[in-house]
Amino acid sequence: MIPVLIAILLYLAAAGLLVRGIRRGQRASTWLLAGGGAILAHALEHVLAWRALGGADMHFFAAISLVTLGMAALTAAVGARGRTGSLGVVVFPLAALALLGNHLYGHLPPEPLDWRLQLHAWLALLAYATLAVAALLAGMLWLQDRALSRREVHRWLRALPPLVELETLLFRTIGAGFVLLAMTLLTGVLFVEDLLAQHLAHKTVLSVLSWLVFGVLLLGRWRFGWRGRKAVRWTLAAMALLVLAFFGSKFVLELVLQRA
Repeated sequence: MIPVLIAILLYLAAAGLLVRGIRRGQRASTWLLAGGGAILAHALEHVLAWRALGGADMHFFAAISLVTLGMAALTAAVGARGRTGSLGVVVFPLAALALLGNHLYGHLPPEPLDWRLQLHAWLALLAYATLAVAALLAGMLWLQDRALSRREVHRWLRALPPLVELETLLFRTIGAGFVLLAMTLLTGVLFVEDLLAQHLAHKTVLSVLSWLVFGVLLLGRWRFGWRGRKAVRWTLAAMALLVLAFFGSKFVLELVLQRA
C-alpha cells in the first residue's frame, strides 16, 4: 500500500509542477524528480506483488497499470531534455489512476506462461506503451496545428516543442512502436500454439490491422511526405484498433466472460 500512495502523490505532484511551469512560462526540471520517484514506486509495487504471487500478474487492470508505467517512463526519458515533458500533464495522472485501479481490484494468480510467452507479453506491453505515447503526441500535434492555423496564441503553446520537432518525434515514436508491435506479432505466431482455442483470433486480426495502418502511415511519410492532420488521423485510427485488440479483448474475456 505504501508504494502505491507514494507513487500516486508523486505522480500528481509531477503533473502539478508541469502545470505550474506552463502557467509561468518556465521550463523547470523539478517535475522530473517527482516523476522519476513515482515511476520507481510504481514499478516497486508490481515487483512486490509478483514476488508475493510467485509470478507476473498481467490481467486486465495490472496490464493497464504496466502500460501506463511504460508511458510514464517514456515521458520522463523523452521530456528530460526538451519540452515534451508536458505530456506528463496527461500521462502522470493517468498512471496514478491506473495504479490505484489495479490496487483496488486486487492481484490475481499469475498465468502459467513459459519464457517464450512471457517474452511475447512483455513485447506487447512495450509496444502498446510506446504507441500510446505516439497517440498522445499526435493529439498534441493536432492541437498545435489547429491553434496555429487559427492564429490563436495560447500560453500552453510555449510549453510544446516546435511543430517540426514534435512531428519528427511523433514519427520516431511510431517507428519504434511499429518495430515492437512487429516483434509482438512474430513471437505470437511462433509461440502461441492455437489462436482459436485460446480466444485470440480477433485480437490477432485487430493487432495486424493496426500494424498495417501504422506501416502505411510510415510508408506515406517516407514516400509522400505525409504530415499534419493526415498523420494525426492515421495514428489515432491505428491506435484505436490496437486498444480494441488488447484491452477490449481482455475486458470482454476477463471481466465479462470471466475467462483467463
